[in-house]
Amino acid sequence: MIKPKIMNYKYIVGLAILLLSACQENSNWKLVKAVDLDSITPIGLAIEGNDLWIADGDNNRVVHLNLEGEINNSYEGFERPMHIAVKDGSVYIPEYGADQVVKFDGKNKTALVIKDSLDAPAGVSLWESEYAIVDFYNHRILYFNGTETIAFGSEGKTDGLFYYPTDVQLTKNEIFVADAYNNRVQVFDKKGQFLRIIGSNEKMNATTGLGVFENELFVTDFENDRVLIYDLEGNLQQIIDEGLDKPTDVFVDKNLLYIANYKGKNLMVYVR
Repeated sequence: MIKPKIMNYKYIVGLAILLLSACQENSNWKLVKAVDLDSITPIGLAIEGNDLWIADGDNNRVVHLNLEGEINNSYEGFERPMHIAVKDGSVYIPEYGADQVVKFDGKNKTALVIKDSLDAPAGVSLWESEYAIVDFYNHRILYFNGTETIAFGSEGKTDGLFYYPTDVQLTKNEIFVADAYNNRVQVFDKKGQFLRIIGSNEKMNATTGLGVFENELFVTDFENDRVLIYDLEGNLQQIIDEGLDKPTDVFVDKNLLYIANYKGKNLMVYVR
């Protein structure tokens, strides 16, 4: 009577381990499809509702698509748009070549009034009444907290310094920065105080874009043709390299992960 009970117990434990392993495996992102963008060279990517926006830096335009990748409109006249953000139907566009950030509603563009000079803005992020801008050649971040603007960072390799940052992401309490040519992500509080480094162990080469969605950080490792996924404390969760050719930006919408493939001129779509 005892022996069968022991066997059943072992069987149950074994089954539980298998199920747990399966759940962990299923939590990984898997490639679904590639969406051909024809002549678009995607640098920045943002989604709101059913609207997908791409900054086509090489062609000095911003392109509006649906979630299937079909083009609705193409808007010319932007000077090398980079890592964009979208809120309430308007796109916020850092113009790397014009040293300004503009708000574009599909018809009109209005420059953000910034009481400072920008030198090649490369990214912008929004959170409620706040925004943050990457000031590429000045190796710093400008952060507006809803009342005042603070600047933090300068050129360097140590904690809290930048070497050509390219993207930024605001969350409720923190600021994540793609410190591109230091090959890492840095995290700050909203007073601009350094908190931690993410990605220094993964030997990234040109950390060009990032996105924080729920409790995950997605980072594009441009020269290594991969995207790395971390929890917000910096623990590596997954590496995606299937189908990637110089990825520049990421966006998670519902259960789908979109990756802008710069050299491939396409969007790679993953699901889990």
